[in-house]
Amino acid sequence: MSGTIDSQSVEQTRPRRDRDVVYVGYRQRGRAIVEKRPGEERLTPERSLGLANHSPSGFEWGYGGSGPAQLALALLLDYTDDEEVALAHYTEFKTEVVSQLDCSDPDGCWRLTGNDIDAVLHKTSNEAVAPSI
Repeated sequence: MSGTIDSQSVEQTRPRRDRDVVYVGYRQRGRAIVEKRPGEERLTPERSLGLANHSPSGFEWGYGGSGPAQLALALLLDYTDDEEVALAHYTEFKTEVVSQLDCSDPDGCWRLTGNDIDAVLHKTSNEAVAPSI
């Protein structure tokens, strides 16, 4: 993996994307819950666990551990519907986005839109890879 998101693989996923989607994370009885809106469909780890098993107990956010890795993979897999793109880029997405999410807003949740995800994918696909010496 090169450390940046390949703009060609990102472009190939564009037809599937729903830029109006909003992922919302919050805690319910101490458990991390992620919903896909509109529709309030719950995002679960099951599909992403088939690709990489980081956290069978569920999602987390706000740090760089296994729960956030599972969430990053699940978000990219759900949003792009492309296993290759999700697997190639979820580690970077975890570092750039999921590790920074928190529920400290007055409503007690975080929100991540399709446009937010696209912006991160676009930004990281345009960053140059530093040559290794």
